[in-house]
Amino acid sequence: MVVRSSEEIEILRENAIIVSKTLAEVAKYIKPGVQTRTLDKIAEEFILDHGAVPGFKGYRGFPATLCISTNEEVVHGIPGERVLKNGDIVSIDCGCQKNGYNGDSAYTFPVGEVAPETLSLLQHTKESLFLGLEIAIAGKRIGDIGSVIQEYVESFGYSVVRELVGHGIGTHLHEKPDVPNYGRHGSGMKLPVGLTICIEPMINLGSKNIVQDSDGWTIRTADRMPSAHYELTVAVRKEKSDILSTFQYIEEVLGTSSI
Repeated sequence: MVVRSSEEIEILRENAIIVSKTLAEVAKYIKPGVQTRTLDKIAEEFILDHGAVPGFKGYRGFPATLCISTNEEVVHGIPGERVLKNGDIVSIDCGCQKNGYNGDSAYTFPVGEVAPETLSLLQHTKESLFLGLEIAIAGKRIGDIGSVIQEYVESFGYSVVRELVGHGIGTHLHEKPDVPNYGRHGSGMKLPVGLTICIEPMINLGSKNIVQDSDGWTIRTADRMPSAHYELTVAVRKEKSDILSTFQYIEEVLGTSSI
């Protein structure tokens, strides 16, 4: 675990804003009939145009700029020839690297007219993220973040993926500590000022169980029920968490309001 200086946090904020704006640019093109590889190309060009490089492409052999996961796919979907359809949901996870530091953010988008039950999953998952972000204050514990997310989503009958968690971020895309989306209040390490972490609830409409595809990347729900995924980066402060990335740009494109 590394505690970051104020100067480092500002570089992380710059990266976080780039990924936030990249997702907003991609949002302009999300509609029935678009291929996921088209979205990936748009994101790569946007990141390069902003003086950064894609953070995911080549990371542990991942072949693309974006992770694009639809419907029952939880995370790590590989962009390709898949065409988005009316009624789909699509989680898009984006990373970038600039000046030796990383940015990482994810948002789940509705495609056309989506079932109300699924839209509720998206809304409550996003709300759980912001509840977790509020806990990123010095003196709180890692388990406090997970417990507030878990308690909130389980109150609606949803389930929390266990095998995949949030993480520290800095000069590496994934750093210590792990930040689970489940846990017990008062457990885990105490959060120090300057810790920078990504909180990313992955919440399923059905069972918490997941499986991995033969491509070695794509994770989907075992029961093929929809899954939602949202992610923002936050720096731990003394009295109020400092959220470095934002959904504001995305929701200006979508015409919806941020929480």
